[in-house]
Amino acid sequence: MPILPAEPCVYPDDLLQTCETIPSAVGEQWWVLHSKPRAEKALARRLRSRFVSHFLPLYQHSWRQRGRNHTSFLPLFPGYVFLYGADDARHLAVESNLIVRLLPVADQQQLHTDLSRVYRLLSGNLPLTPENGFRPGVQVEITTGPFEGIRGKLLRNDGKIKLVVEVRFLQQGVSLEVEPWMVRAMNDDGAVELRETDLACR
Repeated sequence: MPILPAEPCVYPDDLLQTCETIPSAVGEQWWVLHSKPRAEKALARRLRSRFVSHFLPLYQHSWRQRGRNHTSFLPLFPGYVFLYGADDARHLAVESNLIVRLLPVADQQQLHTDLSRVYRLLSGNLPLTPENGFRPGVQVEITTGPFEGIRGKLLRNDGKIKLVVEVRFLQQGVSLEVEPWMVRAMNDDGAVELRETDLACR
C-alpha cells in the first residue's frame, strides 16, 4: 500500500531551529491546545491556513493487516497541538471549534527547549517510539552523528538501549534506540563517565 506523505509538522519552518532561543515577537508565547478526539491534523491545517505558528509532531506508524502492509502518520502526542503566537492566534484556535481547552505554559523556555529536541529527532527520519509517563534514568548527551548535542534520558528495556527526550509539560516523550558509545552521561557539572550500572535494565 503506498505511503501517503506526511503533512508539514511545523509552521513556519524555522520555528524550532534552536533550543536556546524562543522567537522574540512582542506578546507571543507558547500555548498547548488540547484538541477534540482525532482533530489534531484538522486543527493544524486550520492554523497553517491562517499563517499561525504551530507544531504538531507526527511519527510514522506501520502495521500489517490481512497480508498487506499499511503506514500512516500519527500524532506523537495524541490530543495536543503546540501553538506559538499572540492573542489573535489564540482566538483563531478557539474559533476553530476543534479544541477542548487551551493550556497556558508557565515555563516558556523549558517547553521550547523540549519541543526543539523532539523536532530534531523527527527530522532524522529514524524509527521513533512514543513514551508515556516519566521513568528514572541517566541524563545523557549524544556525542556523535546527526543528533550530536541532544540531551535526554537513557533507559534500557527488553535488551534495547533508548534515549528518551521528554516534553515535561505533558509528562510524555519520544525515544530513539542508541548504542552506549554514542552518548556520555551528564550531571549538573557537565560530562561524567558512563558506568556499566547506568545501562542496567529499568
